[in-house]
Amino acid sequence: MIPMVDLKAQFSAIKEEVFAVFGEVLESGQFILGPKVKLLEKQIADYLGVSEAVGVASGTDALHLSLKALGIGEGDEVITTPFTFFATAEAIVYVGARPVFVDIEPDTFNIDPVLIEEKITPKTKAIIPVHMFGHPADMERILALASAAGARASFRGRPCLLVEDCAQAFGASIRGRKVGGFGDAGCFSFYPSKNLGAYGDGGLVAVKSSGVADEIRSLRNHGSKVSYIHEGIGFNSRLDELQAGVLLVKFKRIDEYNEKRRQKAALYTELLSGKVICPVERPGCHHVYHQYTIVSPKRNEIQKALRENGISSVVYYPLPLHLQEALKYLGRGPGDFPIAEGLSRQALSLPIYPELEDSAIERIAKVVLSV
Repeated sequence: MIPMVDLKAQFSAIKEEVFAVFGEVLESGQFILGPKVKLLEKQIADYLGVSEAVGVASGTDALHLSLKALGIGEGDEVITTPFTFFATAEAIVYVGARPVFVDIEPDTFNIDPVLIEEKITPKTKAIIPVHMFGHPADMERILALASAAGARASFRGRPCLLVEDCAQAFGASIRGRKVGGFGDAGCFSFYPSKNLGAYGDGGLVAVKSSGVADEIRSLRNHGSKVSYIHEGIGFNSRLDELQAGVLLVKFKRIDEYNEKRRQKAALYTELLSGKVICPVERPGCHHVYHQYTIVSPKRNEIQKALRENGISSVVYYPLPLHLQEALKYLGRGPGDFPIAEGLSRQALSLPIYPELEDSAIERIAKVVLSV
């Protein structure tokens, strides 16, 4: 069997360091928001080129607490993509705002900046681009759109905020600038299968404003900045010390991990190009291939053949967000976002991880080509 990701293989290469870190944490007796969390926050902030980073319990919480800390709530609209994991829209709903969807680019799977402008209204409070599958969204154009929107008279001097969903794109960049550092907040997931993954749930918010960072710290800890003194209603969303220790071990290797993913992707493309639509890398962009996603009208036949040959594959995403039962109240339906809907019927993600052998990729490609 070839899995989508092999976390056992990764662990075998770092287990002595991981066990040592676990020992340090257990000996210290500090399990919540201890020195390893603080060190991880500092190292990641420096890596991303932002002033501060705040560890939280999950990528979903990173989005939720960011929106809340930025003052987004009832009556506000937030523009985002319908082709993403449900948490992106879920976080918008959590704060009482309304998701407004925009269709995607057919080659990058990312939100289409050309279509964003027409969806901006006086109710628009923020834009959430998702760096899908590890390819950066067009942040330079989206930043320009947000800046222009904030200059409109109808915005009455308030900004159009920008929250990056970087759950699939740790280490991706545009002209050397890391994603997560473009917007008012950059939200990361440390779910185990991510490029930088913990051994459980975890997340982080990268911010430029110390005021926003302080608010997120309060929100993650029951609305408290001083023990047992609560200035507001918050949540329990703290990154624990054991997970921070694991992440510190892996963070030292993240560029190496991402480069290996890029090498695996290049081999896939060499073998499959011309037979299926392969992922692209736009000029100036650094793709980190959280997923290697092909597009083919024979998607279902390919997946069936892979399964019969003991090879995993996953459809991301079989049902765009505007067609999900939970979001039917938004009033969107089939045909509203044709590119997202079309890709949901033809996209297929193949196994990719740093430890994946070239011989396995050749085996996978052979099955795909046979279809």
